[in-house]
Amino acid sequence: MEFRRCTCDSLLCKFALVLSGHIHPSLIFPKVLHVFDPRTESEDLIEELLCCLIQLIVEIPLLDITYSISLEAVTTLIVFLSCQLFHKEILRESIIHKYLMRGRCLPYTSRLVKTLLYNFIRQERSPPPGTHVFQQQTDGGGLLYGIASGVATGLWTVFTLGGVGSKPTPQLEQCSPLANQSLLLLLVLANLTDAPDAPNPYRQAIMSFKNTQDSTAFSSSNPHAFQINFNSLYTALCEQQKSDQATLLLYMLLHQNSNVRTYVLARTDIENLVLPILEILYHVEERNSHHVYMALIILLILTEDDGFNRSIHEVILKNITWYAERVLTEISLGSLLILVVIRTIQYNMTRTRDKYLHTNCLAALANMSAQFRSLHQYAAQRIISLFSLLSKKHNKVLEQATQSLRGSLGSNDSPLPDYAQDLNVIEEVIRMMLEIINSCLTNSLHHNPNLVYALLYKRDLFEQFRTHPSFQDIMQNIDLVISFFSSRLEQAGAELSVERVLEIIKQGAVALPKDRLRKFPELKFKYVEEEQPEEFFIPYVWSLVYNSAVALYWNPHDIQLFTMDSG
Repeated sequence: MEFRRCTCDSLLCKFALVLSGHIHPSLIFPKVLHVFDPRTESEDLIEELLCCLIQLIVEIPLLDITYSISLEAVTTLIVFLSCQLFHKEILRESIIHKYLMRGRCLPYTSRLVKTLLYNFIRQERSPPPGTHVFQQQTDGGGLLYGIASGVATGLWTVFTLGGVGSKPTPQLEQCSPLANQSLLLLLVLANLTDAPDAPNPYRQAIMSFKNTQDSTAFSSSNPHAFQINFNSLYTALCEQQKSDQATLLLYMLLHQNSNVRTYVLARTDIENLVLPILEILYHVEERNSHHVYMALIILLILTEDDGFNRSIHEVILKNITWYAERVLTEISLGSLLILVVIRTIQYNMTRTRDKYLHTNCLAALANMSAQFRSLHQYAAQRIISLFSLLSKKHNKVLEQATQSLRGSLGSNDSPLPDYAQDLNVIEEVIRMMLEIINSCLTNSLHHNPNLVYALLYKRDLFEQFRTHPSFQDIMQNIDLVISFFSSRLEQAGAELSVERVLEIIKQGAVALPKDRLRKFPELKFKYVEEEQPEEFFIPYVWSLVYNSAVALYWNPHDIQLFTMDSG
């Protein structure tokens, strides 16, 4: 496609005239008019337009009369970048990448990221129709479809490459289309691949921005740093976690921006952030797998901090209405987190059987285990119940392996199923569960009488693992605790009430010499992003754009980046 140079009658000038149709341009665009100067004939038309769109976003104050302008500028940038949808491989170089990563667009990096973040934070609703500078079309089309269509439609079609139309998304439009679109654009920009000679400046900006209350100097090594109100950002993140894109933004900020992570972990109302994440995991069967993964990784990142692991047991919650298995009139945030993670593991064992999900769930529990405090009796029961489920599964696989081996002795026709691999996976999970229980007993036995009670109640479960070569070492402490407290209960007599048993356990926890429990290395797991994360995140981000962008439509038959049922 060949582009002619810009003259006074061309697209950019007509665009400027249209924008000034209701309000004098000097009132709205005092700082952007220079980009339409016809004297800039040596500048590339595409770069000129991209720079213009960015300036529209960052320069125009967000008012009722400018809402549509900001929304259309953000949307148009998304469309420019959407060529990725029509390529199966990750685009690492393109003309749009080139202009956004360097040149005239580069100085606006931090301001663009900041503006998009504030658009997300503010969640401004679309103003009433009478206040729009550009009246909405009855078919839901946007600015570039409703005005100067003879000029704009051609360019729009060139850059979408897949036939972009408009689709009604009433639920999103009733909320905040600008906030939604801004967040999607921010995620797209942050996940652009690095240029051959420079890192992605938008990712750099996201990694380095600071709180407005932080007075420390910016590092000279990062020219894209800026400041934003962390309290407002935190509030928006807490309120918007029902959407995939908000959860993905939270993941990016916690993983990549140490300033945000430190701020979040220092909050005294951390339950406002954690509860929506737990609710995502609780409704795992209703969520797409990517959303569940992001929620789980957020928990894993949070549990890397010992302060977080202690504080969640001090936050007492009342009447968790969305937890349906049992009425929870009062429970600590820590115990609720354990319940939801265990429920996710059990769901995964019976449905998806995803080892990645198992590993991250167990890693989060392991990180918390040394700081378990005052576990709710139901949380303690579920820990032991999960071990019981794993034990039964272990025995079943062993039995299947034995029967298969016997059957194969009389026939050489069919290959044996790989029971050894299944057994190995189950034993790894059992080992991890035993380490989690052991970590709690060795570090906070006196804080968790309910766990000791559950352990004693189901003591027979652990018999088969006492002499198992894979578990002998880790079973020593658990066996010691069971023997010690069983002996004290026998001395107290028969038919003891629950209250009396708990009292004996509390007294015994003080009397048990700590040096009798063998010390093991501290359980600590850290989330590490896999190599070439763009292979996962770029298709995921664009699937969110495809499914969530307001008033945009791409022909599903032309999508190459992901399958239509992915995510």
